[in-house]
Formats: sequence, C-alpha cells, structure tokens
Amino acid sequence: MIEGDPALAAAVTILRQGEILAIKGIGGYHLMCDAYSEAAIMRLRANKFRPHKPLALMFPWRGADGLEQVRQELKIDSAGHALLRGPARPIVLLRRRRNSTLAQSIAPGIREIGAMLPYSPLHHLLLNELDNAVVATSGNVSGEPVLTDNAEVEARLTPVARFFLHHNRPIARPADDPVVRIMAGKTRLIRVGRGVSPVELDLPCLFSRPLLAVGGHMKNSIALGWDGRAVISPHIGDLDAPRSVAVFEQAISDFQRLYKVAPRAIVCDAHRGYASSRWAARQGLPLIRVWHHHAHASALAIEHPQDLTWLMFTWDGVGLGEDGTLWGGETMLGRPGAWRRIASMHPFRLPGGERAARAPWRSAAALCWEYGMDLPDEPDLALLKNAWEKGLNAPVTTAVGRLFDGAASLLELIGQASYEGQAGMYLENIADEETERNTGAIDLPISRGSSGLLVVDWKPLIPALLNKGVSVPQRAMQFHQSLARSIVAQAQHIHASTPFDRVGLTGGVFQNKLLAELAVSQLAAAGFNAYLPEKTPCNDGGIALGQLAEAALAHG
Repeated sequence: MIEGDPALAAAVTILRQGEILAIKGIGGYHLMCDAYSEAAIMRLRANKFRPHKPLALMFPWRGADGLEQVRQELKIDSAGHALLRGPARPIVLLRRRRNSTLAQSIAPGIREIGAMLPYSPLHHLLLNELDNAVVATSGNVSGEPVLTDNAEVEARLTPVARFFLHHNRPIARPADDPVVRIMAGKTRLIRVGRGVSPVELDLPCLFSRPLLAVGGHMKNSIALGWDGRAVISPHIGDLDAPRSVAVFEQAISDFQRLYKVAPRAIVCDAHRGYASSRWAARQGLPLIRVWHHHAHASALAIEHPQDLTWLMFTWDGVGLGEDGTLWGGETMLGRPGAWRRIASMHPFRLPGGERAARAPWRSAAALCWEYGMDLPDEPDLALLKNAWEKGLNAPVTTAVGRLFDGAASLLELIGQASYEGQAGMYLENIADEETERNTGAIDLPISRGSSGLLVVDWKPLIPALLNKGVSVPQRAMQFHQSLARSIVAQAQHIHASTPFDRVGLTGGVFQNKLLAELAVSQLAAAGFNAYLPEKTPCNDGGIALGQLAEAALAHG
C-alpha cells in the first residue's frame, strides 16, 4: 500500500498507462480511466458489463474560467457554463463538438456527453496533476447504488479495477452524482444526487399527518411529507438487487431520524409487485396506493399553485393503469388528488411482456401486427405472433416509450437494447441530425372510444417510418414532429369543450429534449402555457413527490 503524495503520483501514472482506477469521492467511488483511450474504455465496459450506456466525464479545471478543455471538446452555452462551475458540480449533458478528439466509445450512438468538473479536494489534486479528462462513472456493480466503503469496494470491484485510491473520511450514505439537462431554456433534473439533495419544498397546509412515500421500482427515491414540507431523497436506483433494497431502507431510516418525523401512513405505487410496494405492505402502517401516472402528474402540478386545472401528458415506458393495463401514453385532466384520464394513445399488445423493454424489435413487431402487416424482413416469428394474437404473455399497453422503441427498431437503429431508454436516445440523436425541423408532421387521428375516452391513433406513423425513399434522420424527425403535433391537437380538442389553465409534460419520455422543446414551442404558438418539471426529474425519480401530493389531497 502506498500513502500520501506517492499514492497520488502512482494514480496519475496508472491512468496515463491506460489502466482503470477506483477513486473515493464524497458520495461514493468513481471508476476512472483515460477519456481519450478507446482501449481503456472498452476494457472498463467489458469488466463492468456495460457495453453501450453513456459514461460521464470529469475534466480538469483549466484556464481562466476552468472550462478550457471542456470547451475544446463540447459545446457550452451560458446556462451550461453556470451549471458546470456552480457549487453543486452536477453532470451536465452537453453536445460533442464535431472535431472532438474524445473516444467515440464514451457515448456510442449519441452525441451528448455528461461532463462535470472536480468537486472534492482529491479530485482536484488528481485532475490537476493528470491535466486530462477522465471517464468518471459510478463505482458500483451495475444496477446497484454507488459503493462507499473502502474494504467493500476492493472486495466487489476487483474484477473491474486493479487499482484503488482511498481516503480516510467515511461516507455515511451513498449519493450518486446529479445529472441535469438544459431543456426549453431551463435546467431539468435527470437524476437527483450529491450536491442537490435532499430536495425540499414548502407546501403550506398540505399534510394533515406525516407521510412516507416510497416511490417506484425503477430510479427509486423516497420522500417525507409533514406540516408544510416535503423532502425528497437522492437517487437510490433500481430495486432489483438486495443492496439496492438495503440502501432504500437506510434512506428511509436516515430521513426519519434526521428530520425527527415518524410517518403515520405509507404511500406506494398501485403496482403490488414493486419492491417498494411490497416493503410498504409489510410495515404495519396504514397504506395508501397511488396510481403511477397520477403520481407523475401530481409531481409536476404540486410545484405550482394548487387552484389550477391542468391538462397533463404523462408519457413513459409502462406503469399500471386503473383498468389493469400498462399505461404510458395518457392525458390527464384535473389537479392533484382529482385526476381524470381524458385521452390516451391507441393500445397495442406487447409480445413477451417485460422482455420488450430491452428488445425494441418486439415493440416494432407489435406495432406492425397491430397495423395489419408483418415486420419487414421478419424472421420466423410465427410462434410469437400466434401467442400475441391469443394474448398470451402479451399485455395491453398505451406506452409512448414503447412507441419510441418500435420506431427506432423500424429505422434499423437498434434491435436489442443493453440499457433502459437506449432506443429512444438513438432515435432522438439521429433526428437531431436533421437540421430542417419542418419535415411534414403527420396528423394522428383522434376519435372517441366507447367509454368516452379520446384515443390518438399512431398507425399513420408506420408507413412513414418504413418509407426508405426518405432519409433516416428525416423519418426520425417526422416521428418527433408528429407526436408534438398530436399533443397540440389534443390540447385544442379538449380545451374546446373542457377549458383548463395549463399544460404539463411529464414522464420519462419527456427527458427527450427534442420532443419536449418541439411540444413546448408548438403549444406556445397555439396559445397554451406549457410546463416541464423543475424541482424533481420527470422520470420515476420524481414520483415519490407526486405520491405525497396524491395521498394528502385525495386521502387526507
């Protein structure tokens, strides 16, 4: 073991030699390697079983404003400049310059890269001496919270990294780096973490009793509500692994002790299979179950005055709906505690159920079959199609997230995904290469179903996506334009008979900068005030706040 200055010098040499280093920060460990070395990055990806998911970078503080090297590689506007240099030191998503010399394997398939500056003394010392950008991805086993303990890191990350740079300050609880993206002129949280959490909101007169909200299953965070306050935890992560559940339980215990609040009821997602919902049901307290998309809607609405009526678009992957199907393309009317589903995307069946989330070709097949045709160049899918036709392991969904998956596959951008949202990110990236945004958006018909629900038909998108006489970037842009136009068309159609005050855009699909900005600008042109979340992520990382609002206003 080497200590003191020699240890720092050795770490610099290790990184220059193309090795992988695990280094302790403030909220946990990073795995670092040279950001210009394809070989080092590919070895990190192979060792961590992370073949494609984008990797964040840490740049040295260089130049008068500290951003000299960042500016050489990435495009920075004034908002990005302020975020990078701000005290929170988040990861900021920035566009790669066309002449960038950074390794292509940092973010395969997309042009945005997450960048941050050093935020701990050890980071500053290391990066100043190295004078070079490094990959700085979470030091964890994929899918788990970031590791914090010196001995545990060496025991669990030895298959990934051969070298470790520790310090002797204990980390009481894990906290990943926060991630932000600038959309529609404002900073939007993608992940809440170190430096920006806990997120605290003043909500006067909302809570008649202390409540604990335990969030969802993916991108989990928890929240406490009492008196006139709501406090949301840092990002915990997906609750698939035992360590993730242990950190989830630690966060709940820490919050109650820190704020001296004992909840008198627990709020959870209506999906009984979520690990958070199962945990809540075992606690012996009154249990309030909240519909997934009601929570999404309320998380955005509660940031604003409560006497407003909202038209809220809640678009995401999938979440359990009130009718037992998998929602994800819903339009809600109302306010927290009183939402009514007023419109939805046309439903279709997902072959293979949950497997479709990592297999965009399944969504593509489902869209084609629903349209009335086979998947082009379809392999032998007779058995799968037969099961789909009979509804065997083919749940009904309205999810716009799965529409994005299917569109990306039909454009031959991806067949199998290695991480959540990969297909949608590829689709957004290729569309953004189309500089002409007026690509002839398709009007998606709106009809009224037997139950009175307005239904938006996505089927006209299928022949357009398959039209090889049009370039892939143009078809991808047309897809985005058509969905943005459908949002405006719904707003106009609904407002004519049922006026509302504001339009909200929330759910994981609206992490898509291109779609969000197209929708906001087109809604504004049509005379509507449109809003995206600012206090919490629009993805499932924000639904704990929405659960609190729903429970307080609908259940007292």
